[in-house]
Amino acid sequence: MMRKGYQRHIIIAITILTLFSNTLVLMDNSNAPSSPIIAQEVQNCNFHHLNNELITDIFNDPLSDPSEGYTLYAPEYTKQTYLINNQKQIVHTWNSKRIQALGVYLLEDGNLIRTSFPTINNSIFTGGGASGRVEILDVQSNVIWEFEYSTNTHCMHHDIEILPNGNILISAWKLHNKTESIIAGRNPNTINNQLWSDYLIEIEPTGSSGGNIVWEWHAWDHLIQDYDPTKENYGIIHEHPELIDINFGGRGKDWNHINSIDYNEEFDQILLSSYGQSEIWIIDHNTTIEEAAGHNGGRYGMGGDLLYRWGNPQAYKLGNQSNQKLFIQHDATWIEEGYPGNGNILIFNNGIGRSDGDYSSVIEIVPPVNTNGIYHKNENMTFGPEDITWEFSGKNTSFVFFSSIISGAQRLPNGNTLICEGVNGYFFEVTPENEIIWDYQYTNPLRLNNVFKIHRYSKNYPGIKNFFLPSTPYMIYGKNKLGVGFQNTYSTSSYEPNGNDLYYKWDWGDGTDNGWLGPYKSDMDIHISHRWDNPGTYQIKVKSKNINNFESDWSESFFVQVQFVKATIIGNVNALSTNEDESLFLSEKLFLYSVSSNSLEIHHQAISILVDNSFRGILTHNIVAGIFTIKNITEL
Repeated sequence: MMRKGYQRHIIIAITILTLFSNTLVLMDNSNAPSSPIIAQEVQNCNFHHLNNELITDIFNDPLSDPSEGYTLYAPEYTKQTYLINNQKQIVHTWNSKRIQALGVYLLEDGNLIRTSFPTINNSIFTGGGASGRVEILDVQSNVIWEFEYSTNTHCMHHDIEILPNGNILISAWKLHNKTESIIAGRNPNTINNQLWSDYLIEIEPTGSSGGNIVWEWHAWDHLIQDYDPTKENYGIIHEHPELIDINFGGRGKDWNHINSIDYNEEFDQILLSSYGQSEIWIIDHNTTIEEAAGHNGGRYGMGGDLLYRWGNPQAYKLGNQSNQKLFIQHDATWIEEGYPGNGNILIFNNGIGRSDGDYSSVIEIVPPVNTNGIYHKNENMTFGPEDITWEFSGKNTSFVFFSSIISGAQRLPNGNTLICEGVNGYFFEVTPENEIIWDYQYTNPLRLNNVFKIHRYSKNYPGIKNFFLPSTPYMIYGKNKLGVGFQNTYSTSSYEPNGNDLYYKWDWGDGTDNGWLGPYKSDMDIHISHRWDNPGTYQIKVKSKNINNFESDWSESFFVQVQFVKATIIGNVNALSTNEDESLFLSEKLFLYSVSSNSLEIHHQAISILVDNSFRGILTHNIVAGIFTIKNITEL
């Protein structure tokens, strides 16, 4: 096939050929047969204009996906704490020298705070949930702070809560002998030799061990009873819902058994889950130690008395079993600000003792509180609400959802709820419509699957982002204008906070990615080439992950405009197919120079090129030479 005016371009082509004669040898032998393999490739080509539509990302409905982040859990009776991703891979493990007790959290500085058993086991406080010690481990599992609170008169247990100022709230038991208990109004027929009351201490950590107790609150300071009128705390219980009836509560000597602590910074209040009373309690934290021991003072003028209680009005003699909502519950927490339901209270309701049988549920309630943090009572002096706002119930599930002890729940940013069925070590995420969309089963070889509760931390949580995640890859470098079929190299780098190797995944905006490439050293410039076979504007991005499968965010998008280009092409032709508008030929030796992209390519392998028929030059079954508009290039 010949085109007018090609002579001048042939001269240019011959000059270029002379310059590159040591590199490229043209084969113009009309008697030489075409490669049968390449000819077959031409026959199999779908000869038409290629799709020029821009390929865009398709996003799933975020409400149907698990909430992004990393889930922290620590099995009981082990020395390990694990962080897993949503792909159920363990991405980090802390190893302690101490057996795990219950509470464990990831701090904003990337360290782990966990409760454990003390150096010397406590022979007095042997109840469920006993710990006695709290420690902080760095990323490498080194102990950087420790505090023991375990003697024959007191012992920390269950949960801890980190305050905004870095202090730590700890729940503890205090031992009272039989005489003390009777003086406080306890019915002597319901006590053997001792009674444990619950209290809180606030620890200001010091150095590498120990700390100062800067605040405390004792349930024992807020008692009422109607058993012995000779005692000072004798009174009409239903008239004083702010006080705690010393003669109401299960579990024998472990009378309250507070199993969770949460803090509300806006109101400076503390939320407690009292297992023994099947209630949640809220108290004022904005008190002195003296005020917390009394009934006046503090932000709300009630000292350390209960500001709010809910779950079982029988505890203050204003109801019966039909009014009971909570049944030895765990893990009462305020839903975080900015999350769906923020300010509401989420509770794992274990469910022992229900009138319709034992099953667990997770419930959400709207507390009757105003903007000043003051709680409203009903006309009959009980606290609302009467109705539950949301519930995931074992009564309505297709599987047995029941955990007699421990367990917890967490509201997630996307409105879903993460649930830990603690006795079975089963974790799952449910939508507001109660659809399970993610789950994980922890299994211990000894079948001791107990997990106190779990917590999912988002990728933007400082303790994750700054200490485990690779940095978002830096700005992508490379050409932003390119010809169809022309390959170009793009560069970036990422930083790994612990110096681990990195892998990179590139999204080329055309529906393809290169998978995870690596490993590469942290902060090392990496280079990768790509080409697009269709014109359009492509949005490319890159992310990194480390050897523990922590993934960075996607980089900022880099836009590449790909278009048909004119280029000088000189080479041999092994097969040729043509129609009125376009020609498709295959070559095994080719020289290609594009003025618009200022790129030179020399091909020594089979390549197919689709060109527009408005070229200036020569294109036969044996040779190509001239200036062509390239529509597509494909290496075979």
